[in-house]
Amino acid sequence: MLQNQSNLKQFDLVEELNEQASETISGGGREVFTVRNETRFNIKYRVDGKRGNTRPGAGTIWTTNLGGRIRFDKDTRSGIVQRQRYNLVNGGLYAFRENTSTKGNPFDIELYRIS
Repeated sequence: MLQNQSNLKQFDLVEELNEQASETISGGGREVFTVRNETRFNIKYRVDGKRGNTRPGAGTIWTTNLGGRIRFDKDTRSGIVQRQRYNLVNGGLYAFRENTSTKGNPFDIELYRIS
């Protein structure tokens, strides 16, 4: 009987270690955040490898177990690529907005955390 209890405890330990390892590999626990488009452009982006496309005035609530990394092109003009990446925070509200700090480029956008 003691051998069986010992085996069960070892199995539970291995199972817990496997769960912790898979959470670490996947980037952690579940994260939820919102990405809105407050520009006049359609914006294509990726969150943890999944494609997102948002029209002006629209938004998306994202749920992920893979870390919450967003990737997008800061320049909305066709043929010009300026990649930007961020790691989004669980519970955050983000908005694509026109980047007014880059004078002379009305096509430049940025992702801002607004809450």
